[in-house]
Amino acid sequence: MKKCMITCTSLLLLAACSSGNKKIIVYIKGSSTVNEEAKTITVVDGSGSDEKTISYKTADKVQLQVKGLGDDASVPIDNNGLYILNAKNDTIIGSYQNYDSPKTTTTVKTQEDLKHGIDSLVQLTEGKNISAANRNFYLLPKTAVKISDNVDAFVVGPFHKMTSVAKEGDKAPEVYRFYSIKEIRETIAKLTALTKSTKAK
Repeated sequence: MKKCMITCTSLLLLAACSSGNKKIIVYIKGSSTVNEEAKTITVVDGSGSDEKTISYKTADKVQLQVKGLGDDASVPIDNNGLYILNAKNDTIIGSYQNYDSPKTTTTVKTQEDLKHGIDSLVQLTEGKNISAANRNFYLLPKTAVKISDNVDAFVVGPFHKMTSVAKEGDKAPEVYRFYSIKEIRETIAKLTALTKSTKAK
């Protein structure tokens, strides 16, 4: 009986160790396709932006193949968790955001606020101050990054305009917002224009 209990416990531990959960949000463009079973992403240039979500219930490393638009790439998904894979031909930049509740008041931005915002955005486009500890991410084309252990975290992708996410009970949502580098450069240009128009007055 004792031997059976030890064997059963070992089997349970083995099952727990072998379980896994990897969730990958793939950002694609045009008529690109994602084949979850074959573990391949075929990239095709074109208009429009799309995203696909794929999942793997394994603790083993998953190797995804990204094909098309130049050299093919083999992208490893090593550990359990939530990943972003950039299958666009443009860099994607993102970070953790406080989407706890929508803004109900208008915030007045000073010139110093604008300059600080512009400087921060410029650094992001240059891949500076990027780290997992800061919860910000810089993804070149055909690369992936783990953003959270929580596979149920909420992710807002490029070109979406969402500004709030509802709470579930008393718990604030875990939200990450991603932009194309083109969007960020357009924002920098708009903020820079604001600083110039203020000076002109």
